[in-house]
Amino acid sequence: MADYRDNSTLTPRDPRIAAAQSENLAAGSAVSWGAIFAGAVGAASLSLILLLLGTGLGLSSISPWASEGATAATIGVATILWLTFTQIAASGMGGYLAGRLRTKWAGVQTDEVYFRDTAHGFLAWGAATIITAALLTSAIGSILGAGAQAGASAVTGAATAATAAGAASAAGSNAASGAGGGPISYLIDSLFRKESGSAATAGAATPTVGSVSPPERGTGAASSEVTRIFMNSIRSGALPPADSTYVAQLVSQQTGLSPQDAEKRVSEIYAKAQAALNEAAAKAKAAADSARKASAYGSLWLLISLLIGAFVASYAATYGGHRRDL
Repeated sequence: MADYRDNSTLTPRDPRIAAAQSENLAAGSAVSWGAIFAGAVGAASLSLILLLLGTGLGLSSISPWASEGATAATIGVATILWLTFTQIAASGMGGYLAGRLRTKWAGVQTDEVYFRDTAHGFLAWGAATIITAALLTSAIGSILGAGAQAGASAVTGAATAATAAGAASAAGSNAASGAGGGPISYLIDSLFRKESGSAATAGAATPTVGSVSPPERGTGAASSEVTRIFMNSIRSGALPPADSTYVAQLVSQQTGLSPQDAEKRVSEIYAKAQAALNEAAAKAKAAADSARKASAYGSLWLLISLLIGAFVASYAATYGGHRRDL
């Protein structure tokens, strides 16, 4: 009997169809790069939008007035929470797009599909992180630079004190030449004040009680020299007796004070200058240590938020891939 079946129509169980499907699966790639980059672009865009929004909200909550605006601790906690939310939202959307837009894998086992979707979400998160980092290179560089500078300043505390002393010396020199001023400059100027009724002011117009006279011309050179002597002595730890005697002589010549009163004034002013520079150095070290801690905590929380984003992106990709295969 003749066979009237159409041999051109092949059933799904035909070995030729199974071989063709196996060949197509072997030739095809398990990675849908188009879906990955689409998810990465979406995640990076949403991440930038949320970062700009967070920056605007943060700046609006800061006030120069002491009784208004959020505290530093509140702003720090809000920043951490916002970065975490940004990672969750952006990574979730990017992972879902990568899973939903990938091609459908025919004849692939469920476990393999789950692994591929997870990998697609992770790759989309990685690409989005690189894109965001490239767009924010200047901000990330400034954060890392501030952390490195703070760590170096905290380690070299002695160098900080020397720098503060050098800056004070420069300020004193500027003040002696008539430019600028500062705490050290004020102390050096007070060293050469003439008391009313002193020998140097005899014959001049009688001032009112308790007033002081301005220094004579030529006092600027003496002030500059005394500033250098004080700065060198503060760095070494004490004012040598020879320098103390010499400075007292300069003060006595410029102000008309007795040698004993001049030496007393030199000792008092030197102690105040030493305390001022030590306080400035302590504040510099405290600021460097605070910046170092803030940089370290910021880096740790940024790492945690990125890890959360990687997990959310991978999970969202598996969900999007499951919806794709329905």
